[in-house]
Amino acid sequence: MKALLKLLPVFGSLTIAVYAQCPDYTTYSQSPQGSLSTGPLALPYMRPAPACRTFNSTAVEDVIANMTARLKDPDIARLFENTFPNTLDTTVRYYNSTENLAFIITGDITAQWLRDTANQFAHYHTLLSVDKDLAALVKAVINNEARYVSQYPYCGAFQPPPESGLSPTVNDWALGVTVNPPVDNQTVFECKYELDSLCGFIKLSRSYYKATGDDSIMNDNWYAAIDQIFRVIDEQSQASFDEDFDWISYYNWTGGNGALSPAVNNAGNGEPKGYTGLVGTHHRPSDDLSTFAFLTPANAMLSVELSYLAEILDEVGQAENISSLARQWSSTISGAIWDTTIVNNIFAYETNGLGSRYVMDDANLPSLLSLPYLGFLNKTHPAYVATRKVLLSRYNPYYAAGKNFSGIGGPHVDAWNPWPMSQVSAIFGTDDDAEITNALYLIANNTNGLGLIHESQSIYNATDYTRPWFAWANSYFAEMLLDLAQRKPYLIFKENVSYTPGQ
Repeated sequence: MKALLKLLPVFGSLTIAVYAQCPDYTTYSQSPQGSLSTGPLALPYMRPAPACRTFNSTAVEDVIANMTARLKDPDIARLFENTFPNTLDTTVRYYNSTENLAFIITGDITAQWLRDTANQFAHYHTLLSVDKDLAALVKAVINNEARYVSQYPYCGAFQPPPESGLSPTVNDWALGVTVNPPVDNQTVFECKYELDSLCGFIKLSRSYYKATGDDSIMNDNWYAAIDQIFRVIDEQSQASFDEDFDWISYYNWTGGNGALSPAVNNAGNGEPKGYTGLVGTHHRPSDDLSTFAFLTPANAMLSVELSYLAEILDEVGQAENISSLARQWSSTISGAIWDTTIVNNIFAYETNGLGSRYVMDDANLPSLLSLPYLGFLNKTHPAYVATRKVLLSRYNPYYAAGKNFSGIGGPHVDAWNPWPMSQVSAIFGTDDDAEITNALYLIANNTNGLGLIHESQSIYNATDYTRPWFAWANSYFAEMLLDLAQRKPYLIFKENVSYTPGQ
């Protein structure tokens, strides 16, 4: 299958894309391409040809060269070579620096998710200070997302901006869905309310500012988006019923009505919740329905990101009222997590403020397993250690283990298809060399010989996986290897010398 790439602008000497007949990457990624690595896995080279890459960065190529020269296992080196540039190679569907707009797809779904883009670009942040073109791209992503959030703060996935000339994509799963407040389907791809999507927007903004010191991202669009985020926080922290048992509703999402997605309970309003100081959500990071409204890891991420938001606003000396509000909410949410979600040193995945709790985990970030990665606590904290032991066992209903692969999955696929992403989170959450090595090779040995990180992997059949092209999973894997390059260089490098890109 061939697809004609849209010609995008040229910035300096950097051509973002050219007219070329290029293979559709969804098809391309499902069979081995290019030369094979020299290790026992013989993994293929899965990058598109240079003319077919959607963004080129010299800094990214330098990191690839440095890492692959250092990595002692040629199969791990090939995985890094394929995964680290995957977001730039394949997902920049539109970018115009003059308009300060960029549209980034997730991979095999033509929509821009707030959550995914924050994670797709997370492993590039150390390069933004040395690659002005890459920094400008991220800045354009943030500006585009600020427009989205300021208009539709309850939505998480969006259509191309009108300036791009790209046609909106019909989302079969959203057909028949009734959303209140109403949304424009020419702008919105899907309007499931997922709290972590708003966290993702803040994360991308603060990582860009911290890397570049460029506060020009904080324009009117951006402040409008931040205002809307605080509106959602206020609305979704409230109890479902007032003192007269009148239901308080600010947002609902019915599903049903011919939609493929299931309806949210209680006429689209979700499960009842009491006030705790936590912020409710209707859907999980997996796009699945929440069982109970207060998702612990999403609130943990929100607390961390609000603290960062206050910090960057203080640094630029702007919006003291917003900085104060961010710090206040961060403290309130963090306190509520510690006060209301832990029993016998075990975090619940979800609670409702009325005494109910659900002990499980889901592979998608934010997750309980990823709490150290999120910056909420240290990996040695007794509550994390105890919770981690439960999550990576049969006591987590979405943990599964087979002969060749094991990990945490979720209902988004099914209970016997764990996600490689969960093993990446497990590596971020431990300093145990044996655990890290075991998790790393569980991932490496389960790409179906394709050298890319997939969404999920069957515990029964090594050739049965979902989503061949999933840029977030590729970025997260590469980010983990860069973390090991600093934290545990002797595990993966030929010589025990740490490496930090961009420094």
